[in-house]
Amino acid sequence: MIYFDQAATSFHRPPQVADAVRDALLTFGNASRSTHPASMASARMIYETRQLLAELFCAPGPERVSFTSGATESLNLVIGSLLEPNDHVITTALDHNSVLRPLYRKEKEGVELTVIPADRDGRISYQELEGCMRAGTKALICTHASNVTGNLLDIERLGEICRRHDVIFVLDASQTAGIVPIDMSACNIGALCFTGHKSLMGPQGTGGICLAEWLSLKPVKVGGSGFASEQKEQPPVMPEVLEAGTLNGHGIAGLHAALRWIQEQGTENLRRRELSLAQRFYEGIAGIPGVRVYGDFTSWDRCAVVSFTVGDCDSGAVSTMLWEEAEIACRSGMHCAYPMHQALGTESQGTVRFSFSHFNTEEEVDRAVCAVKKLGEDLV
Repeated sequence: MIYFDQAATSFHRPPQVADAVRDALLTFGNASRSTHPASMASARMIYETRQLLAELFCAPGPERVSFTSGATESLNLVIGSLLEPNDHVITTALDHNSVLRPLYRKEKEGVELTVIPADRDGRISYQELEGCMRAGTKALICTHASNVTGNLLDIERLGEICRRHDVIFVLDASQTAGIVPIDMSACNIGALCFTGHKSLMGPQGTGGICLAEWLSLKPVKVGGSGFASEQKEQPPVMPEVLEAGTLNGHGIAGLHAALRWIQEQGTENLRRRELSLAQRFYEGIAGIPGVRVYGDFTSWDRCAVVSFTVGDCDSGAVSTMLWEEAEIACRSGMHCAYPMHQALGTESQGTVRFSFSHFNTEEEVDRAVCAVKKLGEDLV
């Protein structure tokens, strides 16, 4: 199998990740619930993982990192805690349903929602976005990169817009965490939501929230915290205010190993490798008759994602043929981002998405280009 579905989940991971999960399954107790060695080993590893994440994202400190099951839970917790009826919130057409659906639900509860549209290349107008800011605007909640096109948003610029208007900036870093540099302080990010199973190369079921020092959230879920058991309410301190119940210590152990590996390799080196493969693929298919590529490729300051269509063929059929004829694993359809497809004009057929990893090879890319060329000849 040739795997080009990194934007959905990592498939090839450093071997240390699986080793760490196995070791944790055999040795870890419940973190912060006791002082015996099994519990303490889990607690130490979890704290070290908070430290690594705080360093990666330039967060205020490890105590400002709460763990969740992934970006979807993180975004639900932040949106559920932050927004009240009569608040105004802004998002974009680039965003994934993990942002949009919680906001649509809040809209039904009395929150006013503005969705900034995208053009045919999947880009937004920053001037239009700033023009939507007003006295009642509570937050800007948006993705760092489109999972359909790979286009990056300028988060430093967005953070400055939010600073000028005293608006909370909530960032969905699902597509960029671990591969694109993020500085929470420099970008004025109030809450950064991330998942561990994509470019962070950790296990599925891991993720979290990094919170700025100046932002407090109320708990959305409540339960055991390992301390203050006599209190009727969830302790209001980070990170436990967002961590009711037993943490996924086994998964976090794998994430810890992945973070160490990323640290050793260097994010810049990993990103350079991914983008070189994506560019090789883009240049190989862009001129094929009947193949149309979507997104802004005027700059390679983007994610390693290339989405395309072949004539008027359904993207699911194209994806299936790529698998059956060349054993290429990719993603087709709407990618949980229907407004983006409306902007691109692909809502009737979806797109075929290739996303690349450090572990892919030039030979795999060349085979994929040949497979797409053959489909173009057969289908168009």
